[in-house]
Amino acid sequence: MRNRILLLIIYLAFISLGLPDALLGSAWPAMFEFLKVPVSYAGIISMIVAGGTVISSLFSGYLIQKFGEAKVTTFSVFLTAIALMGFAYSHHFIFLCLLAIPLGLGAGSVDAALNNYVALHYQAKHMNWLHSFWGVGAAIGPMIMASYLAKGGLWTQGYHTIAWIQIGLVIIFLLSLPLWISSKEDASEEKKTQKAFSVCLKPYRV
Repeated sequence: MRNRILLLIIYLAFISLGLPDALLGSAWPAMFEFLKVPVSYAGIISMIVAGGTVISSLFSGYLIQKFGEAKVTTFSVFLTAIALMGFAYSHHFIFLCLLAIPLGLGAGSVDAALNNYVALHYQAKHMNWLHSFWGVGAAIGPMIMASYLAKGGLWTQGYHTIAWIQIGLVIIFLLSLPLWISSKEDASEEKKTQKAFSVCLKPYRV
């Protein structure tokens, strides 16, 4: 039962992970006029986000071993939520560039931590479902943004809504912390198993 509830939460996390990924592209036609910058500047923000994602992914192994998947995921989603909330209140391009750093860092850590956890504790088929749920989030994000723009609203409202969804997910993760099995516990159990196995083999060694 615990595993099923946790798996459902992880699925929700991947939907949330996909929500901001396509948001910039759908909002940028309204954003660049509001910010008074060239349309090509969207690439700058995208590259900063991508760079942060790569960096956090490279360090995710160390962070997961030190803090566990649950804490890394919770903090990363919180980081993403703060960055998106900042987008909602930013009126200058330079602020968006600065906020793109934590947005990328948070996204990379969530992706690596959840993929690692599912690979260790669930069947392989769930990995496919994870990424299909990411696609659901990537489709819903632009739909939320488009609904505001179609009604004559501001792009900031779309970012504000996505940010609150992420904050709600942070609360869910905090409540679910007791359900997680940390990678440290897995490693210690593996060491105990290996030790017991080696002790059993000692009488038979030549």
